[in-house]
Amino acid sequence: MTELTAEIASTTYPGRGIIIGRSADGKKAVTGYFIMGRSENSRNRVFVAEGKDLKTQAFDPSKLVDPSLIIYAPVRTLENATIVTNGDQTDTIRDFILAGKTFEEALRTRTFEPDPPNFTPRISGIMEFKDGDFSYKLSILKSNCGREASALRFFFEYVQPVAGEGHFIHTYKCDGNPIPSFEGEPTLVNIEGDIDTFTNNVWTSLNQDNKVSLYTRFTDLATGEYEERIINKNQ
Repeated sequence: MTELTAEIASTTYPGRGIIIGRSADGKKAVTGYFIMGRSENSRNRVFVAEGKDLKTQAFDPSKLVDPSLIIYAPVRTLENATIVTNGDQTDTIRDFILAGKTFEEALRTRTFEPDPPNFTPRISGIMEFKDGDFSYKLSILKSNCGREASALRFFFEYVQPVAGEGHFIHTYKCDGNPIPSFEGEPTLVNIEGDIDTFTNNVWTSLNQDNKVSLYTRFTDLATGEYEERIINKNQ
């Protein structure tokens, strides 16, 4: 297992990241999603709660250049599932689930982002709740070594989450130009403390210059009720 804060801090630019796991006491499903930015357009964002969902919006609308890849709903909440992604594939997954189809079927209709030369991966996660417990899946859709004409799709399924453990996936392996995509399986990481401890640990571990926003949610497995936290660098 890798220490979560050390893993986050190991690069100045992991990009966007999803963490899903089980709280140390075993009673809550945990997720976190963060965004970072190097350009003015990417940094000009905040997270805003909208009902049971989460949206990104421009902090200063007058400076918004291209909303296509930065304005979306990172979190959608369904009756028995929570979806978290780094793009508008959140809505693709939601629509497929509501139509009785699967997470995997939804993502097989999508590919990486059209932003050469980086071709930013699309990372996605879903927590599915049943009978007072949960399971989760993660996915990454990325280019084949930067080739625009060749896509790779990976799916990871965790059917028996262990207390105090989770998995962390992010868009970029490290900083660079072009930025190299994440490689390998999602990293096994520790999940510690209550929601405020978890939130603080993730936020303080992110690079000060590049971090933009963080969202966290702890869902009580017995009741289905959840707590959430939002931190925006732009206030």
